[in-house]
Order: sequence, then structure tokens, then C-alpha cells
Amino acid sequence: MTSNLLEEDPILTTSAAARLLGVATSTVQLWMESGAIESWKTPGGHRRTRESHIRALMTRVAGQSGAPERRLPPTPTDPEFLPNPDPGFPVADEEAQRLAALAATGLVDSLPEARFDRIVRLASKVTESPIALISLLTARRQWFKARVGLAAQQTPREWAFCSHAILQDGPFVVEDAINDPRFAGNPLVLAAPHMRFYAGVPLRDRSGMAMGTLCVIDREPRKLRAMELEALMDLAAIATKEIEASEDR
Repeated sequence: MTSNLLEEDPILTTSAAARLLGVATSTVQLWMESGAIESWKTPGGHRRTRESHIRALMTRVAGQSGAPERRLPPTPTDPEFLPNPDPGFPVADEEAQRLAALAATGLVDSLPEARFDRIVRLASKVTESPIALISLLTARRQWFKARVGLAAQQTPREWAFCSHAILQDGPFVVEDAINDPRFAGNPLVLAAPHMRFYAGVPLRDRSGMAMGTLCVIDREPRKLRAMELEALMDLAAIATKEIEASEDR
């Protein structure tokens, strides 16, 4: 019985899966690591999957019926979702997987949505901050899915305080940016919006990858009171649930 099962549903390497799908091996590797293709690692650290997983994926993509699974990320040929080989900002070891997971949400460059707009309005109010943002971090940009108090839709990734925030397990707070050597020369500090205070909470998908942050910003140095920080974290948890909901669409 076991032998027949293996013959009917063979184990595939990443390169064999790539040939079946008609994409690059590196593409399949990213899809596996982001969870879009069910897979496992061998003792040697190589990814493997079953042919049935690939066939089901091909059936679903072709518009035929199939078991519901996580949405397939776009082919990662867009530099937005490829790790920068020489980033001018801190990145985690899993940056490639994080970018693939972010692409899978379909949120980057999407239209405004009330569910996210409400969150930034509340974040601004409960912390008495003039600026509140939901940021999503591609390899090149910090793009704002929702914003209050800031006209710009995006900034270069190199300018993003949020690049530091997504490396944290909890809130990341800068009480006075002009006195912090990491940010004193940042264009967002030296020119409009003249940031001095920043507090950001990472927003993660189901796999734990940080897509971006919910953050609040002020033009004056300050601290958050305990109740303000707690409220910001509660709103970040709500925003996280909305990001997870986007993965299911």
C-alpha cells in the first residue's frame, strides 16, 4: 500500500516542482518558504513537496475547483519583492520569505479600505499624535496602506523608521529622533514632516512575518503613557487580524 501511494503521489524537489509549474526554481523556493506551497525540509535542509500539492495548485490557478489553500504569491520577479543585495537599512535573515509573504497579501498599492482607515484614525486619537500610519515595507518602499496627518503615500525604504520596528518582538519607540544617531540625519527628521517622536508596533501574518507596522508620529519629542501604548498595541492586534483576513481572499 505504501509503495503504491508513493508511486501515485511522488515526492518532488524544488526544481522538479518548478518544471511542472513552468517557473524558476527560485520562485518555487520562495513559495515554499512563505507557505504558499505545502512542503517540508529534508535533514540536509532541502525543500520537498508532493506532486499532488503542485497539481492542486495548477488546478486552482486554472480556475477549476480545488481545495481552498493560501493564495499563491505573484512570481517574485518584481524588485519590490526581491531582497535588496545591498540594503541601506537593517533586515532580518528571513527578508526573502517576508517579502514573498507580503506580496501574497495583495495589499501593496491596493485601494484605501475603511477597515484600515478606522484603525489609524483611532491610533491618532488615543495617543494624541498628529500622524498615524499603517506601513507596508517592500524591498524598495515604505508604502502606507492607511494614513492620517501625512500627505505622502510612500517613502524610500531607506528612510523608514519601520525597518527597525519590524525587527522587534514588541513596540519600537524613539522619543527624540534628533538625538538618536540612527535617525538624526534622516530626511523625515530634517525636513517635512519633521519627525521627532515615533512609536511603531509590528504587524505580522499568520506565519509570523512582519508585513509592516502600525505607528504614530509627533513633531515634538515625547513619551507615550502606559495606557496610550496599550491602546496602540490593541489596535495593532486588530490590524494584524485584518492582514490575516487579506491572506484568505
